[in-house]
Amino acid sequence: MKKVTLTDIAKACNTSNVTISKALAGKSGVGDELRAKIIATAEELGYVSPRLPATLGGNIGILIPEKFINPNGSFYWALYNCLVQRFKQKNISCVQENITTEEENALVMPKLLTGNNTVGIISLGQLGSEYISRLMAIKPNLLLLDYYLSDIDADCIVTNGFCGGYRLTQYLIAQGHTDIGFVGTRLATSSIFDRYMGYMKAMLEHGLPLRDEWLIDDRLPDNELFTHITFPESLPSALVCNCDETAFKVIRDLKARGISVPRDISVVGYDNSLISDIAEPTITTINVDAGEMADLAVSTILGRISDPHLPTRVQTIDGKLVIKGSVRNIARNAG
Repeated sequence: MKKVTLTDIAKACNTSNVTISKALAGKSGVGDELRAKIIATAEELGYVSPRLPATLGGNIGILIPEKFINPNGSFYWALYNCLVQRFKQKNISCVQENITTEEENALVMPKLLTGNNTVGIISLGQLGSEYISRLMAIKPNLLLLDYYLSDIDADCIVTNGFCGGYRLTQYLIAQGHTDIGFVGTRLATSSIFDRYMGYMKAMLEHGLPLRDEWLIDDRLPDNELFTHITFPESLPSALVCNCDETAFKVIRDLKARGISVPRDISVVGYDNSLISDIAEPTITTINVDAGEMADLAVSTILGRISDPHLPTRVQTIDGKLVIKGSVRNIARNAG
């Protein structure tokens, strides 16, 4: 008989795995009527909650590439803090380790594999396929968070970057912009590429030009962000940036050239991280719920530890457009 999963219950109730998990765990954030429906459906389907041992017998390792860590408002910093809080609520310890580019390239495995009793690993921020493949051979209980690798069979949780990039571009078009560029090294990570594809879809749907000079890199081959962005001579009226940190740098570097945002050019970002609020102007962006991602990550890695034979899944978290101060409505001004 096929084992009933959270996905089965989610489909039956027309809701998300996260909502199902919260309802069955007795957590807040789920209405009483929906909670009752979920519990009744679970019982009807014969769902058996996976039981973890009283103690995991170890801790959870969290690996973060050093190049992605920026305590001053980065999305990964916020997501890491949410993960630690969620595991703490379950009396589970976390051990965090930064991976340098040199260690990744040399396939140097993290110290937490030998120095601590690590029973599962969350890889937060993209590491290369070869590195992850080597890591999984040692510790198969692995979750990729905020990225996926097409040649790696592992649990992944990602934001819906395609839809996010599409929404940002559609919003700019609705504000009257037709000359729109994209800032982000497209093949650097799966997240950036997905956001670029969303941007491209919106542009093609409206018959708008995709000019090569308006596709602007923001990082080196080793994924280190540029200190300064290099712009083409002729700028579009708007730029879609792959993340808030890049958008922040774009606004700063344009200002140094005497170009004002949003008076002269509009800029949007992604993640709704702290840096989007401290920027001047504040950055229109896509909000990604770090708490929701952390909840799903915790339940997924613990489920993997409890039952290593579960099929792997790629799970997505949708984001919402947050309108701030970095976009000028040129359609209204033209009228």
